[in-house]
Amino acid sequence: MKFKTFLRFTFPSNFIMLFLLIGPLGIAFALGLNYITYNTFNDPIFVGFENYVTVFSDPFFWTAMRWTLLIILVAVPGYIIAAFVMALLLDQVVGRFRGAYMALMLLPMILVPVIGTNIFRQMFDPTGLIGYIVRAITDAPFVFSETSMKFLIIVHTIWASTPFAMVIFFAGMQTLPKDLVDASAIDGATRWQQIRYIIIPHLRSLFLLNAIIAVMDFFRLWDNVFVMTRMNPIYKADTLQVYLFRMTVYVKRLGLANAGALVTVGLIMIVLIPFLIFMYREQIEER
Repeated sequence: MKFKTFLRFTFPSNFIMLFLLIGPLGIAFALGLNYITYNTFNDPIFVGFENYVTVFSDPFFWTAMRWTLLIILVAVPGYIIAAFVMALLLDQVVGRFRGAYMALMLLPMILVPVIGTNIFRQMFDPTGLIGYIVRAITDAPFVFSETSMKFLIIVHTIWASTPFAMVIFFAGMQTLPKDLVDASAIDGATRWQQIRYIIIPHLRSLFLLNAIIAVMDFFRLWDNVFVMTRMNPIYKADTLQVYLFRMTVYVKRLGLANAGALVTVGLIMIVLIPFLIFMYREQIEER
């Protein structure tokens, strides 16, 4: 498909998305140019780019940035691999067991995020299952420290995000030509060879799609960090969204929070644009 034809077909949706995106971004940019608190909400004070300078010079912002990027670097590959393996297993299950297996794997996505995260955290409490096992083995309770909390946040992020990617991979596997798989089996290909040379190339665009969705979602992590850390600063586990929450609710600098939110959107776009360009080229090559 030619690029001009692609733009004509997608113009209505692109127009709506740009309108919904540019409008809020414009308002956030304007608010970020003012000193606004809850007391001065109706009488903002224009300060220019002072809020943006404050964000970039705030060490807590860069700490939250590094932690958010670390989550993305670790959790995105982890959740894609886990989802792909689960989809492969689901594809092998037949009959009534497939429904039960899918329901079990979709449980993290079905649960309300706050409730699911709270249950996950309670499992590591002294009275929780994992906490009890750790105490029985090491004769010491599981301790929530900075390292252990960050590890649990990454594990929970992968666990909670995997079902969505699993469904996408499983749907893609249903479009795989059975004749191709059967022919490879007749030629003596092992299951691993089928996965490596047939299934993975067939799902290449879905790997990229899941990566793009994960990057956007993980840049917006808030609820699981809020519940896991209970906003305790000793864990030093604030993501960008938690940092903005603190600026809004605790510091009460609404203009500063809007400036930080706009900077976050810009960072997301910087990270995603190479993925989107590569995905578009992949689609063009396939056609």
